[in-house]
Amino acid sequence: MKTLYDDTPFPGAIARKIYFAARINAPGEVVLGQALLRPPSDNEVLVRLEGCGLCASSLPLWEGREWFQYPLEEGVPGHEAWGVAERVGSGVEEVREGDRVALLAGNALAEFRYVKAAECVRIPDALKDIPFPGEPLGCAMNIFFRSRVGRDQVVAVIGAGFLGALLIQLCKAAGARVIAVSRRASSLAAAVEAGADKVVSSDRDDVAGQVAAFTEGAGCDCVIECTGKEEPLSLAAKLCRIRGRLVIAGYHQDGARTVDMQLWNWKGLDVINAHERDPAVYRKGIESAAQAIIAGSLRPDGLYTHRFPFTEIKKALDVQALAPEGFIKALITFD
Repeated sequence: MKTLYDDTPFPGAIARKIYFAARINAPGEVVLGQALLRPPSDNEVLVRLEGCGLCASSLPLWEGREWFQYPLEEGVPGHEAWGVAERVGSGVEEVREGDRVALLAGNALAEFRYVKAAECVRIPDALKDIPFPGEPLGCAMNIFFRSRVGRDQVVAVIGAGFLGALLIQLCKAAGARVIAVSRRASSLAAAVEAGADKVVSSDRDDVAGQVAAFTEGAGCDCVIECTGKEEPLSLAAKLCRIRGRLVIAGYHQDGARTVDMQLWNWKGLDVINAHERDPAVYRKGIESAAQAIIAGSLRPDGLYTHRFPFTEIKKALDVQALAPEGFIKALITFD
């Protein structure tokens, strides 16, 4: 997609530009609107986006729920973006013009995005040629840190999508034995590729029985639930050993959950809600993800299964909602 220009100059020798931003007007309906660029304000960075990942947690916004009001703000639900710092405002020291950065900001389904300097995380030069959706990569690192996985521990990962596959890679790099539990055949294949020692189909297998056999009846030291659904969360508690760790990595957004508190009590589980909202922790996670990719313990490239230009954003969101066999992660790209 070409950005439109006119010849009106403005301070900083930048020509005034028109850029495109997506807006979801109603469930299943998206339009591309135009907006004018301006010089960045003090402590602000103008980022020309290269790409943005799509997240399963955003599906309710696309499909529609009674608690959402439409139209949504421009750029929503994009929150997995990266790009190039096109211009920096006065007082910005963290980022220089031309730096590739991952964003700690939403509203990123647009060709350009204004963000605070603190919302930019510089991408190392060693990663200059690869996509870098920093938010989910950093999320995986922070969940892994909270999970306290170590050598020779047995870890079950429930849900082998993008997040689950990344966590399998990290747990294996830490020396753990990993059981992957997922529904789709392609997800189980991705889990094997990520290094899982055993895969179990949640649709076809006796999951609890398979895990009991693998652990000689002891259960798992740690179970990481990545789905955001109630049934897998209940399963996670059953798979934990006594005094094990139940790590909630899935985003549970569709109402209250019923849990077997007696089981949690009886087993003496450490229940860890691994979602982060502290920007400093997010930054650390993204920076750690970059180093893990460089070191080879995190390998996301093979998990980007679908790529769409910005002009095909409706198709991208529809495919995300369908999640056909073989789908793991979709990226929107800006040209």
